[in-house]
Amino acid sequence: MSTLTAADADRNTVGWNFDNTYARLPEVFFVPAIPATLKEPRVSILNHRLARELGLNFDALSPQAAAELFAGQKLSEPFQPIAQAYAGHQYGHFTMLGDGRAILLGEHRTPSGRLVDIQLKGAGRTRFSRGGDGRAALGPMLREYIISEAMAGLGIPTTRSLAVVTTGEPVFRTSALRGAILTRVAASHIRVGTFAYLGARQDEENLRVLADYTIERHYPELADISQKYLEFLRAVIDRQAALIAQWQQVGFIHGVMNTDNMAISGETIDYGPCAFMNAYHPGTVFSSIDQHGRYAYGNQPAIAQWNLARFAEALLPLLDRDEKQAIDLATGVLHEFPTMFEEYWLNGMRKKLGLETSEPGDMKIVQSLLDWMEQAQADFNGTFRDLSLDELPDRDLYRTQSFQAWYAQWQQRFAHNARSAVSARGAMRAVNPAIIPRNHLVEAALAAAEQHHDLSPTHRLLEALTRPFDAQTELARTQTPPPADTNYRTYCGT
Repeated sequence: MSTLTAADADRNTVGWNFDNTYARLPEVFFVPAIPATLKEPRVSILNHRLARELGLNFDALSPQAAAELFAGQKLSEPFQPIAQAYAGHQYGHFTMLGDGRAILLGEHRTPSGRLVDIQLKGAGRTRFSRGGDGRAALGPMLREYIISEAMAGLGIPTTRSLAVVTTGEPVFRTSALRGAILTRVAASHIRVGTFAYLGARQDEENLRVLADYTIERHYPELADISQKYLEFLRAVIDRQAALIAQWQQVGFIHGVMNTDNMAISGETIDYGPCAFMNAYHPGTVFSSIDQHGRYAYGNQPAIAQWNLARFAEALLPLLDRDEKQAIDLATGVLHEFPTMFEEYWLNGMRKKLGLETSEPGDMKIVQSLLDWMEQAQADFNGTFRDLSLDELPDRDLYRTQSFQAWYAQWQQRFAHNARSAVSARGAMRAVNPAIIPRNHLVEAALAAAEQHHDLSPTHRLLEALTRPFDAQTELARTQTPPPADTNYRTYCGT
């Protein structure tokens, strides 16, 4: 097979099946945007596994062609780069925003017919940059790559990362850092904030256009039903309830749950100051900018409902011409969120504890375990994984009277299963990860890449994260938390 030149890289030779449906919406939704010209982009990492899933072939790309493609250089048809307009409630305060450092190249249709956005993050200034440089640093882009791929391995709906390239130019934050661009793949980048943007403009005509477009793209089963906008609201609420429940079940903390970071598709999006909890505590916060714990682990369900209320507010003109009736309809659906979330969360926790059926005392059993974990400062994912083993590890914290009392209750409830204990524990191991992106390992991988141009720790970690439910003896260190990470802080990198 011949090697492609850089000029060929942005055409259909890698298998692009491109469309630009979002760019055909009215101009209020976006502005044209051109990625910044770079002197010497270089490939840092390519996601060949994801490329194959998307029906793309990178094998014929030379390193130069790949770097130029994923740096947005020499773009031609079929790419139609734009920056999307949206708003956001940032820490509760409304702000008109837009893609200040992200550029949507368009949409790719996969061999299965799925339409996905291809977006460059950190590709330079747009009209929405508001004084920012539009650039990104290597560390935060690799963090998003690692964590988003970890979430995919865990089976949690998420955007994905196709590539990271370095720009050959520094970006300046608290110090000079290596610049980089991430290629993000998403079901779409339509957010709660996209609807809030049109709501703030009181643009009912284009609000309807956006709602119809989103329904067609993500909820086509609703297109021809009565009260489709109300059912659209309910469907989005349901997907978010399911998503946040999955976050809670693996101890994932998003870190910045602003309304512009909630995707209407139901995917996890915008990995900034995110991390996985080690020792269980509902008040856990890792983000350096979340000084008051608004987005703490235990607050995530309530914040999701708050964000969804902002979505409902934006949709009011479509729900009913009578404002009071529209508010009553929206409020009724919003009140379904806690029940939806609790059902998804409790069913997931039953699976984590190997409980096959639903019984009235299950919530108490789960909550009692979490209370003990908080008091004992027990590792969240590690505890559930230990419980899934055929024999509980011999550890001091499991010898305590409080744990033994809970364990006896769980064993009594566990005995209600129809299948054998061995079979039930096997099912537990299929939902309780042995491997998560432990914070200290992520930081070590980022430091090696940033400071020493060494991607080998990143590749080893990514390989482990593709099989999170396997007990990988050769990767035992990825299964063990550090002695303590109470002072661990993450940064959004903007």
